[in-house]
Amino acid sequence: MFSVSSFLSFCHSFSLTVNPSPSRPRRTCEPADQSVVLGERVVLSCVVFNYSGIVQWTKDGLALGIGEGLRAWPRYRVLRALDIGQYNLEISHAELSDDSLYECQATEAALRSRRAKLNVLIPPEDPVVEGTPELLLMAGTPYNLTCVTRGAKPAAHIQWTKDGVAVEGAYQSTEVLPDRKRVTTRSYLPITPVDTDSGSNFTCVASNPAVPMGKRATVHLNVHHPPTVTLSIEPRSVLEGERVTFTCQATANPPIMGYRWAKGGILLEGARESVFVTTADHSFFTEPVSCQVFNAVGNTNVSILVDVHFGPILVVEPRPVTVDVDSDVTLNCKWSGNPPLTLTWTKKGSSMVLSNNNQLYLKSVSQADAGQYVCKAIVPRIGVGETEVTLTVNGPPIISSDPVQYAVRGERGEIKCYIASTPPPDKIVSPSLEVVICRRGARPLQIASASDRILITAPRSSNASLFPSDSPTFHRLESTLAVMNLSLYMQMLSFGY
Repeated sequence: MFSVSSFLSFCHSFSLTVNPSPSRPRRTCEPADQSVVLGERVVLSCVVFNYSGIVQWTKDGLALGIGEGLRAWPRYRVLRALDIGQYNLEISHAELSDDSLYECQATEAALRSRRAKLNVLIPPEDPVVEGTPELLLMAGTPYNLTCVTRGAKPAAHIQWTKDGVAVEGAYQSTEVLPDRKRVTTRSYLPITPVDTDSGSNFTCVASNPAVPMGKRATVHLNVHHPPTVTLSIEPRSVLEGERVTFTCQATANPPIMGYRWAKGGILLEGARESVFVTTADHSFFTEPVSCQVFNAVGNTNVSILVDVHFGPILVVEPRPVTVDVDSDVTLNCKWSGNPPLTLTWTKKGSSMVLSNNNQLYLKSVSQADAGQYVCKAIVPRIGVGETEVTLTVNGPPIISSDPVQYAVRGERGEIKCYIASTPPPDKIVSPSLEVVICRRGARPLQIASASDRILITAPRSSNASLFPSDSPTFHRLESTLAVMNLSLYMQMLSFGY
């Protein structure tokens, strides 16, 4: 039984525009708008003072009947307290059909209350996450988690959590059911799963005023992904010739099926485990070692270079160069070494450093620049390497000879001159003897003695040479003095000169 105060708490007072005679109704309490959760009880209040006639309730304009018990409406009952003029309407086990406009009428006094709206709140059905209980996804492939809850009034609001932590970014859609009162709500949460999401739980929580704490549904993620690989090396720095261990650590879903190892892109036969042990040489410094791990989904390849310490290795060997006088010259030389090496260029026989780069640049060379150049590399505390390259400079012949040369009467004698020339001479002539001393491709000749005269004859060695080019007989020098004081003035005719 409700107390009078509890009934009055539902009332709104208003004054009637009637004659305020003590025998006429003068004041009433009318029903207020209310909400009730599906299945619960609700009371709509109505109090009419100074009235003892018929009071009835209408629902959407339809009279419910007279008296306390309403036979056509077994869940409805009028709670009367005549001493205070109370005619409250009790509705038990509220249903969606009770969601209507209600009015209290004092028919004999022609009085009507305001229309009170009864709002029946319906909690959403248990939400469902598509794919439950376990959802199989591929790492890196976008996916929309979908949560559906049906039949709520008003429409449910859906929130998402991941392992208990709220997740933002979801969007939702609604669909009004045929009764035009209940609503189905769908929520979509875009995700791009990663390997670490495997085993995570995503929960959708559907709530409305009927269930403020909400209803929950959870899906468990099973994220398939290619192996996640970490490649390490021990020791991190080695000398050439020392052993080194490579370790390939990997996780995968589904499980790992195998390993492959390669060096410089070439498969290492026989290496099929997660650990690879080998002896390091200088090639490990430039040719990475790679570990490939594979499972049913795919494979992952990770590479690493070894910090191998090694002495100088010639990478680009310098090539001999031949140029003309006044040309610019670039000599190339490249070494490899670890730790970083120091490179120097010098001319053979000189300690002066000409360059510290892979290239030696010489501008407007002369014949004096011709010779051997040394490219030297030093790897600190490891080793030294050097190589030579020849620079040849084409130019006019350089001729030298001792002004006085001697021979003993009756002995073999030689007259020598020294000729430096690039390219080799076409021919050598002696204007004073009016002979061609040498032609390109001819055998050198030597001076021989006969009696008291010095003869020029074909030599049997490669020593100095003089011979008449066109005479079939020996050319004779008439006196030793002439030979001993002979000054050679020779002209060299070579290509281009």
